Amino acid sequence: MTSYKRLGRDFYTRDVLDVAPDLLGKILSVKLHDNSIFRSAITEVEAYRGDGDRACHASKGRTTRTEVMFHDGGMVYIYLVYGMHWMLNVVTGKEDNPQAVLIRAVEECYGPGRVAKIFGLDRSFYGEDLTLSQRIWIEEGRKPENIKTGHRIGIDYAGEYWKTRPWRYFI
Repeated sequence: MTSYKRLGRDFYTRDVLDVAPDLLGKILSVKLHDNSIFRSAITEVEAYRGDGDRACHASKGRTTRTEVMFHDGGMVYIYLVYGMHWMLNVVTGKEDNPQAVLIRAVEECYGPGRVAKIFGLDRSFYGEDLTLSQRIWIEEGRKPENIKTGHRIGIDYAGEYWKTRPWRYFI
């Protein structure tokens, strides 16, 4: 069995534009109800950078929904869209500087709603600490070659400047 090293707090407390591309190739790991561990390499992410980024949920300030984004990096920010799809985000940066990385795809599974579904993620994961949790964490993986960038998807409401930031990273 391959043994992976869990990422520590220092990995997550960096700026989101450094953490996001570094998450590519890392292994998202979740303990399932039968105690088996489901792992898959992260292949696509998007960065959301604090209260100045109009596409970031924290751009309107601290709310019950966004509270965890104001914590030190390494926490899970998960939310429901369209009343049916959970979106998994990894909080980054330092306390009171809200940033997060949306996990858009893992190997063989494309689309952030599908990622959460195959891992069995829901509201109960909100606020989990990826450095300590016994049910969700991220492990070291292979450093990918040829990381590509593009604009973020589905954020037209944020305006031209914010929707065209090349803050989507994929392999």
